[in-house]
Amino acid sequence: MDNHHITIDNRERITVTQVADVDAFDEAVLWANLKEGSLEITGEKLNMEKLDLEAGLLVVTGRIHSLEYTDKKLKSSKPFLQRFGRK
Repeated sequence: MDNHHITIDNRERITVTQVADVDAFDEAVLWANLKEGSLEITGEKLNMEKLDLEAGLLVVTGRIHSLEYTDKKLKSSKPFLQRFGRK
């Protein structure tokens, strides 16, 4: 299995590898499912700059406050856009 990497540049840009999908995202929080477990990124003015699921790569910019790993996948019963009032 490949190694999982996280790189944070000046708390303004984070690069994450082994990303399987993004379960939810707004300007304050992003939940990403990894190959093993999940990752919650919190901050201000978060912007998903790049998401390449084929390569398992996620790049987020903004003001990074925290990262938290969880063992559970975060799949919601609602599709991604419906959680934010879009269909």
